[in-house]
Amino acid sequence: MMHIFIEEDLIDHKFIEDRTENFEAMKEMVKDYTPEKVAEICQIDADMLREAARIYAKADRAPIMYCLGVTEHHTGTEGVMSLSNMAMMVGKLGKPGCGVNPIRGQNNVQGACDMGASPNQFSGYQNIDKPGVLEKFEKAWDTKLNPNIGTKATDCFPKMISGDIKGLFIFGEDPVRTDPNTHHVIKSLESLDFFAIDELFMTETAKLADVILPGRSYAEKEGTFSNTERRVQRVRKAVEIEGDTKPDTWIFTEIMRRMGYPQPHLTPAQIMDEIASVTPSFAGISHERLDSEEVNGQGLQWPCTSKDHPGTPIMHVGKFARGLGYFRPAAYTPSMELPDEEYPLIMMTGRILYHYNACAMTDKTEGINQIAGESFIELNTEDAQKLGVEDGEMVSISSRRGTIQAKATVSYKTNPGECWMPFHYIEGGANWLTSDALDSISSTPEYKVCTVKVEKITA
Repeated sequence: MMHIFIEEDLIDHKFIEDRTENFEAMKEMVKDYTPEKVAEICQIDADMLREAARIYAKADRAPIMYCLGVTEHHTGTEGVMSLSNMAMMVGKLGKPGCGVNPIRGQNNVQGACDMGASPNQFSGYQNIDKPGVLEKFEKAWDTKLNPNIGTKATDCFPKMISGDIKGLFIFGEDPVRTDPNTHHVIKSLESLDFFAIDELFMTETAKLADVILPGRSYAEKEGTFSNTERRVQRVRKAVEIEGDTKPDTWIFTEIMRRMGYPQPHLTPAQIMDEIASVTPSFAGISHERLDSEEVNGQGLQWPCTSKDHPGTPIMHVGKFARGLGYFRPAAYTPSMELPDEEYPLIMMTGRILYHYNACAMTDKTEGINQIAGESFIELNTEDAQKLGVEDGEMVSISSRRGTIQAKATVSYKTNPGECWMPFHYIEGGANWLTSDALDSISSTPEYKVCTVKVEKITA
């Protein structure tokens, strides 16, 4: 599409000149990516590519909304950078109804990232290795902090097997179901000396834990969620339940205290005030303000830098955070696994409407299980005919990592040579097959490309 922007002079010359750098390198890189060449790679008609490029470039408002189909490749980070390059080239950043926007897979993914869930950052995307940042947090928390960048979640598993990681605490996640190459995940968790988990349900991962701490759901606690437009919104306790569960903050605080750090038990409102005190982009956000008539239940969008700041509905207005927007060329790189004689089909994985991620909650619902109670594989009609497979038949699916069985759903929904499976299920779950190849920058798994063979099961 960038090739077409340049070829047909659809680019925003003033935006590029005033607000960006490295455009010439970008222009040189996309020179070879003609619509005809890209049509072969993507199986998209070249004229449709041209039409899409014209519609996007000429529109007054054209937001890019991307999902895991972009990021779950070994080049996923470069894919997102390419979307940003595309938006800059036609001036679709810092304006109403534009931008590059991730559609998050679960609620509060944005909030977790904002609070420093990445191993190289503190809250508000403050980099550990940026001068003064570590010292600021050491002073605020009155303790010495590890100056080294940590390990990304997916990079932890091989370190468990090697013994570099001996203990693990998982908070509300079920990697046995959701991470690639399930055999590898189970082996990793079983290699630990000690494994604790904070959970609501007896998930497949919880079954492997030495200690299970009973957590609480969103309806049983106070706090905030942040959505994909950076809107921080209040979550209020709705129900009381019997039993000995504790809020996550109580659990985290007790672990800190028992490991020698004298952390007081704070209320959720006090924790929000602490966040504001050390996070410039959250400096004006508090429970008191979020609960006020001024905000009126609408939340506040960070950056919100002071108590009278209205929040920031649109990012990058007039200027980028780094000053000039940087065009970063990223050439096309094929997937880590490509079809061959033994594994001729490309399999993608994803979600279905009825189940939520690891099924921890949704497979407890009888009505949902009546609709979508078992795994399946979507096969193209032509591929199914070659295999002698009928719609609704059980088939065997194999990759280089394992073999499962699932029901075949035959249609023209997928292209010839391609198939699709949901990852929600443990029996016949796609992640017994998926590759643990990772993005070299973000360490995101390449869930979206895995080569398999499908065989008819004969009696």
